[in-house]
Amino acid sequence: MPTLLIADDHPLFREALRGVVARVMPGASLHEADSVDALYTLVDAEPDADLLLLDLNMPGAQGFSALVHLRSIHPQLPVVVVSAREEPAVMRRALDHGAVGFIPKSADAATLAEAITAVLDGDRWAPPAAFNAPAANAEERDAARRLRDLTPQQFRVLQMIGSGLLNKQVGYELGVSEATIKAHVTAILRKLGANNRTQAVLIAGRLALDPGSIALPPDED
Repeated sequence: MPTLLIADDHPLFREALRGVVARVMPGASLHEADSVDALYTLVDAEPDADLLLLDLNMPGAQGFSALVHLRSIHPQLPVVVVSAREEPAVMRRALDHGAVGFIPKSADAATLAEAITAVLDGDRWAPPAAFNAPAANAEERDAARRLRDLTPQQFRVLQMIGSGLLNKQVGYELGVSEATIKAHVTAILRKLGANNRTQAVLIAGRLALDPGSIALPPDED
């Protein structure tokens, strides 16, 4: 039986997904994560998982950045985005960034079952409107390409900088020295082609669900 991973910070929705999977695939192995950091740990522990059901709005996630990063470090893992953001453009962007499917959270149990079964059979699945929406623009695709070069730790550091933390605070959260974080920031800027933290956050922000809402980080030498 397949192994499925569920990444969503809402316990009730994880329970609903468990129920659907149990009806469609009795005996399937299910594992859950409620944050992006927990998800990375889970994916490392389950390298042979058959499918990841990924919410876009989890603690530690910023739009499609977690999807892009996961597809880079675990290209063998099929990812289906499950989201309350149901605009056709959002669905299309998810597919353009490597998702094999997109399931709106408003979908009923029968549709969820249909989508999961289709993807496990090797097909793509998304509402028809997703395939008719405009593709992700060139700037967004370029940002995704640059983000794929980051190591997992560099990606975490960038996400934390984007949330407004200073180097010292990032180091405290990750249990490393401020000097180590500065070295990570230097590598991040080089890989992203950015001159400073603000530019790096703006580049990553192209993958946000609403790029215009990105908050700039505090200045720091």
